[in-house]
Amino acid sequence: MIKINIRKNHIEIKGHAMYDDYGKDIVCAAVSSIVITTINAILSFDKDAIKYENKEGYININIVNESETTNKLITNMVKLLKDLEQDYQKNIKINEEV
Repeated sequence: MIKINIRKNHIEIKGHAMYDDYGKDIVCAAVSSIVITTINAILSFDKDAIKYENKEGYININIVNESETTNKLITNMVKLLKDLEQDYQKNIKINEEV
């Protein structure tokens, strides 16, 4: 299961969806695509907006410099991940601390 912890300026994503075999898992691919696209978009606007770590089965994002653009991109990412969670509840769990 992919576990996503969302806090004000910190997002941690860890685990594997286990929807299918490694390399064929559409849920893992979707989460990776959503998150990496968001990271790249944020960095294209402001290379100092976030610090992140990406390794096998783990992505950690720290928002360093908030801006309207960064906030909108993060909000969009979270919405997309929540939509995915609705469709794959056995594979993704989101915990959001407001």
